[in-house]
Parts: sequence; C-alpha cells; structure tokens
Amino acid sequence: MATTHDLIVIGGGPAGYSAALYAARASLDVLVLEHGMPGGQIATSDVIDNYPGIPSCSGAELGQKMQAHAEQAGAHSAYGSVQSIEIDDSGSFVITTDIEQLTARAVIVATGATPRQGGFAGENAFRGRGVSYCATCDGMFYRGKRVFIIGGGNSAVEEALYLSNIASSVELVVRRDEFRASRGMADRLLARENISVRYQTSITDVDGETFINAITFRDNATGETHIERFDEGSVGIFVAVGHDPATALVEPLVDLGADGGVLTDDGMATRTPGLFCAGDMRSKTLRQVITAASDGAIAAMSAYQYIEQHN
Repeated sequence: MATTHDLIVIGGGPAGYSAALYAARASLDVLVLEHGMPGGQIATSDVIDNYPGIPSCSGAELGQKMQAHAEQAGAHSAYGSVQSIEIDDSGSFVITTDIEQLTARAVIVATGATPRQGGFAGENAFRGRGVSYCATCDGMFYRGKRVFIIGGGNSAVEEALYLSNIASSVELVVRRDEFRASRGMADRLLARENISVRYQTSITDVDGETFINAITFRDNATGETHIERFDEGSVGIFVAVGHDPATALVEPLVDLGADGGVLTDDGMATRTPGLFCAGDMRSKTLRQVITAASDGAIAAMSAYQYIEQHN
C-alpha cells in the first residue's frame, strides 16, 4: 500500500528545500524526493557568493545546510527517481519512483533547469575552473580578467553587458555571421568599449592544468583552427546558449511558456489543482538561488492553503 503524505516535494534544490521548510513549519507532513545530492544543480558549483547572509560557501555545503534546516523543522527526505505523477479517483496525487509508490494531497515540483552545453572538448573537465554558465552567479570571480561568451542571442548579450562591468575585456564568440539577439540589444553591446565580437567562430577545445590556459578557435567559414594561450587563471568562458527547464515529468498536467518553462500564477499554482511548480523549471526571467528559494516558500504556503481548503 502506498505511503501517504500531506505534501510531496519533488526536487531537493533551493526551491524544494525552501518549500519543505515552510511546509514543515506549517505542520504539514512533507517529504522531499531527490535523485542526487541535496542542493540540486547548485551542488556542482564550487562557490556560491550571492546568497544573502552567506558571503561564500560551496554549492554542496549550501545544499546540505538547506536540507538540514528543513529536516530540523520536521521535513523528511528520501532518495529516488520519480517516474510519474498521476491523479487517482479521489483526487490524490500518486507518485511512482524507481523504489516505491507514494500518495499526497498536494505536490510541489522543483526539478530545476539545465544549462545547455557549448559542446567543446574539455568543457566538463574545466566546469567551475574557467567554464561557467551564469554571469550573475560567477562573474565576480573574473574581475579584471578576460572572458569569452559563447552565444549570439539575447541571453548571451545580457551576459556580456553584465560582465563588461567586471571583466577587463569581453569577447562574444558567435558561430554565425550575425546575432540572433534583437537589434536594440546588439546595438547596446556594440557601443560598449570593452566588448568585441568574433563572428563565424566556435570554440572547439580548452586545455590547462588547474585552470584554462589554452583555447582552440575554429573559423566556421574556412574550417581552419588555431590555439590561443593565456596565463593560467587569467581567462574564463561563459556558455550562454540557453537553459532547458526540466518539465518532462509534469508536461501532461501544466502549460508551458515560450522559454519552455512551466506557467504558474503568482502562488506557483499550475492549471492542475493541487500541483505547484517552483524554481528554475518555471517560465521566468531570472534563475538564481534566491529566486528559487522564494518560489519554494510561496509554493509551500499555497499548498498549505489548498490542503486546508480541501480537508
């Protein structure tokens, strides 16, 4: 027989554990399901330095602190991969994992979003050691340094404009001969003195010891490649080719926005009563630890009100 909870939270990142904390403080029986490390995607970050009140800590440490805080308040955690979310004849949610089947009166899904990769050799090896995916997260580590940004859309231009106030120089690496970004955004970028653009160019390989010290560029028009070398730790690459919200689990039950994220109301409610979504999987403009945590708190209070109304 399936174990029943008031609320099940799917995803143990900042949104999930923020939701669990607030739900537990409201005296709900809440279970968090996570398939990896506590903290979700932030657990892969070497340093988090933009979460208020915590000047600097590793992503793994912050995730563990969030888990511990929620569990101290009475939340429970379990590990497993969620296979499906269904609704039974009584209106309860049935959650099937690779280990067991659970039921809940309400569900908060906080499965995050994954940054798309640049697809060059050495990308994973140097992630967090010269390769980054978020300027507002990691930009401060490149103060006074030289940075390259892969991408030609609005998000890449926004990253470039942000980093131009921090880095000594910013170069966009655009694989085509023009931007995909709007003309207004491109004009703002080209007016910035310390920003330049390499059109019809791709990065194919990075190398180094502890940090990147060599980048291989390819001319997409001719196919020719060349290597540029740098002082170790003096250069960084930001991949800005978009994010993929992790929505596959809920797509039959929700509506999606133009960015592929889940559409919710201000209370994080989806079109399915009792199902709430929070964090980076939502359709939103800023995907950060603090906005995910905020979403989670709101979703928990909305779930509490939903459960109270359906007693």
